[in-house]
Amino acid sequence: MSCTLFCKGVSILISGLEFKADLTILCSDGIDVILGMDWLTRHRGVISCFPRSVKLVHPSGQEVEFVPVQSLATHQLHNLVTHTIDEVPVVCEYPDVFPDELPGLLPNRAVEFAINFVPGTAPIAKAPYRMSGKEYDELKRQLDELLEKGLIRCSVSPWGAPVLFVKKRDGTMRLCIDYRELNAVTLKSKCPLPQIDDLLDQLKGARYFSKIDLRSGYHQMKIREEDIPKTAFVTRYGHHEFTVVSFGLTNAPAYFMNMMNLIPKEELDQFVVVFTDDILIYSKTHEEHEKHLRVVLEKLCKNQLYGKFSKCEFLLEKVALLGHVFTAEGVSVDPNKIEAVSNWKTPCNVAETRSFLGLAKYYRRFIENFSKIAKPMTELLKDKVSVEWNDEREKSFQCLKDKLTTTLVLTLTDLQKDFVVYCDASRQGLGCVLMQDNHVISYASRQLRAHEENYPTHDLELAAVVHALKIWRHYLIGKKCDIYADHKSLKYIFTQSELNMRQRRWLELIKNYELEIHYHPRKTNVAADALSRKSYCNLLTGEELSTELCAEMEQLRLDFVTTEQLNELRVRCTLEDQIRQAQKDCPSIAELKVGMSKGLLPDFRIDDRGTIWLKERLCVPLDERIKESILTEAHCTKYSIHPGSTKMYQDLKKLFWWRRMKRDIAAFVAQCDTCNRIKAEKQRPAGLLKPLDISMWKWEKITMDFIVGLPRTPKGNDSIWVIVDRLTKSAHFIPVKATHNAPRLAELYIHNVLRLHGVPISIISDRGPQFTTRFWKSLHEALGTKLDYSTTYHPQTDE
Repeated sequence: MSCTLFCKGVSILISGLEFKADLTILCSDGIDVILGMDWLTRHRGVISCFPRSVKLVHPSGQEVEFVPVQSLATHQLHNLVTHTIDEVPVVCEYPDVFPDELPGLLPNRAVEFAINFVPGTAPIAKAPYRMSGKEYDELKRQLDELLEKGLIRCSVSPWGAPVLFVKKRDGTMRLCIDYRELNAVTLKSKCPLPQIDDLLDQLKGARYFSKIDLRSGYHQMKIREEDIPKTAFVTRYGHHEFTVVSFGLTNAPAYFMNMMNLIPKEELDQFVVVFTDDILIYSKTHEEHEKHLRVVLEKLCKNQLYGKFSKCEFLLEKVALLGHVFTAEGVSVDPNKIEAVSNWKTPCNVAETRSFLGLAKYYRRFIENFSKIAKPMTELLKDKVSVEWNDEREKSFQCLKDKLTTTLVLTLTDLQKDFVVYCDASRQGLGCVLMQDNHVISYASRQLRAHEENYPTHDLELAAVVHALKIWRHYLIGKKCDIYADHKSLKYIFTQSELNMRQRRWLELIKNYELEIHYHPRKTNVAADALSRKSYCNLLTGEELSTELCAEMEQLRLDFVTTEQLNELRVRCTLEDQIRQAQKDCPSIAELKVGMSKGLLPDFRIDDRGTIWLKERLCVPLDERIKESILTEAHCTKYSIHPGSTKMYQDLKKLFWWRRMKRDIAAFVAQCDTCNRIKAEKQRPAGLLKPLDISMWKWEKITMDFIVGLPRTPKGNDSIWVIVDRLTKSAHFIPVKATHNAPRLAELYIHNVLRLHGVPISIISDRGPQFTTRFWKSLHEALGTKLDYSTTYHPQTDE
C-alpha cells in the first residue's frame, strides 16, 4: 500500500487528555485512526482481552482507560434514554407506555389474582410489630401514598398481617407485609414458572436485543374482589387491604406469569421471551428488531401495561437478563450478578455452605467439572458428617469462586442442527458435554451415588450416556445425535446378546433416541474426561519428583500452574528410585544393613547409589504402596495376562525380593475380580444333587431349625426351635434359649415330639453345633433315626 501524505504531531483526545501521534494517511473505509504498536509501546499500553479495554499512561503520568466504540456507544445510549425518550427510535412513538407513575385505575384483565385456602381455614390476625419513631414516620408517608394511588383501601377484614421495613441498597425503606401465616394456608398454584434454560434456547442467532421492565409489575394486576379482604394488614394507623397484588403473596409469580404470557401470546418463542415482569425482544437484523419492538409496544399500549423507562434497554447488541449476558456469540455469566460470589467469605456452618452452593449451582452449566469440584463441600450437607472446614474444602470453595469469575461464553442452541455428546465416567463421577459445530452448549456432571460405586466399568460408562440422555432429553429426543465414549464395547451395546437386567433397562431408554454411539480414545476425549476425572488442584506436584529434578526445576524458576487448557502432566521417579528412597526409612531394611555390616548376609549387597540387592533381585521395603504398584503392573495392566499366583511368583522373584513375597502374591491374585469372574473353576465338580423323597406317613420324616435373635421372654427364652413334618407341614414351635446344649435339647425333643408322634425315620437339619455333637448323634443312632444335613450355604433344604 503506497502513501504520499504524512501528518506529524496530530492531537488525539482520550478521556480529556491530549496525546500526540505521527500519522500516515491511507485509503481505508470505516476506520478513522489506527494506533500502531510503537505508539502503544511509547504510552505503555495494556490491552485486556476479556473486558475489551485498553489502558494508557499519559506523559504527565496519569493513567486512562477506554473501551471499544460500540461498547461505549451502548453505555452512552443507556444513560441517554433514562432522560430523553424522544430520541430512541420506535420507543418515542409510544410515550404512554412509559409514564412517570402508574395511573390510578387499572383495566379489567383476563387474569385476576385469586387466593384459595385449604379446607377448614379460619381467619388469622396478628398484632402489629413495634417500630422506631423514624419507621413510624416512613410508614405513615407510604400508607398515604398507597391510599392516594388507590393501591390499598381501608378494611374491616377479620384477617390481619403485620408489616415491617427492609432497607434498600440506596438507603430508602421498603414496606413489606409478613404474609407467612396467610401463605401457609393458601393452596399453591399448579402453574410453575418456566425453566430458564428453555427461555435461553430461543435466542440462537439473535444479534439485537431490547429489554422492557414493567413498573411495579405486581401492582398492575388486580385481585379478585372476594379475595381482597384476605390481603389485609394491620398498622398503628389503621387496618388496610390491597386492591392489587402485593409482594410476598405465595402464588403471585405464577399468576403474574400467566397474565404476561397472554399479552404477546402469538409472539412468544418467535421474537419475545417473558419472565415475570421482564420482556426480552430479540431479532437477527436491525430493521427486523424495530418491527418486533413496535409490535410489543403496541400490545403493551393496548393492554395498558406500563414499563419503567429508567430500567429499560433498547437496540443493544449485548443484554443482561436473569443473571446471564446474551450476545450474538452466545451466553455468559453476568459479571454484576457473580460479584456476590467473588466477595463471599469462607462459610462457617452448614447453612452458609448450602447457601453458597445454591448460588453457584445456578451457573453450573458454565462450569466444567462442577460436581467434582464441589464434592468436598457437598459432603458437609450429608447427615452424620462432622462439620469441619479443612484445606480440601477451602480449595473447593476458592476453586468454585475462580471458575465463576472466569467462565467461558457458551453457544446458544440451534434446534435445527444435530447434536454431539461426549461422555465419560470414572470412580469420581459422571461427565458429559453437549456440543454443536464444535462449540460447547452446556456442561453436565454429577457425583456417583453409593450403589453406583460398585458398578463395573462397562456399566459406569453406559450410566454416563444415560445421564446425558436424561438431562438433555428436551434437546435430543426426536433428533439425530452422535455420542462419543472412550469405552469401546459401548459401540456394540445394541448387538450384544448377553446383557444384565440393568443394561436391559437402560437399553429400553436408549432405544427412544435416534443416536449412534462411537468410540473415542480417551486422549482425544478431553472435555468429558476432564469432567469425570480431572482434579481441581495442581496437576503437577513435587511430591514424587526426585531431588535432582526438583533442583533443576527450581533453577529454571518453573511455577506449578493449574489450567483447564492443559492436558495432565505427571513427572515421576523411576521405580528403582522410589524403592531406594523407601529403603532408607524401612526398619526391616535397617536390620538387613546391620546383618550385612557383620558379614552375616553374604548374598545381600549395596550398589554405588545406595540401593540394596539380594544378588540380582531388588529388595523391596515394607511399603504397601510400592508392593501394590509392582503387583498391579505384573498382573492386571494392559501388557500383562492375569497370570496365576505360581506363574506370577516365578516371574517376579527373578527381579524382586521381599519377606512373605509368595503369600502376598497369592492374596493379590485371589482378590482379582477379573480372574474370579473369567477364569475356569479348578475345583472338582459338585456331586449329583437329588430331591428329597416324599414321606409315606406323617411324622416319619421331619426337619428342624432355630429362629434366633428374638427379644428375651420373662423365662429367659430368646429363640424358637421349629420342628416340621415334611408330609403334612404341621409343626411344633418350642421356646428355647440360645445357650441350650444338646442334652437339654434332647429332653425337649422327647417331651414335645417323641411322646406325641413316635420315633421318626430321618431328621434333616443344618450343621449347627447342637446337631453335630457326639451326644446328639449317639442318641439318634440308639433310636434308629438317620441324621441328614442340609447342603452347605443352602438353608432351604431343612424348610
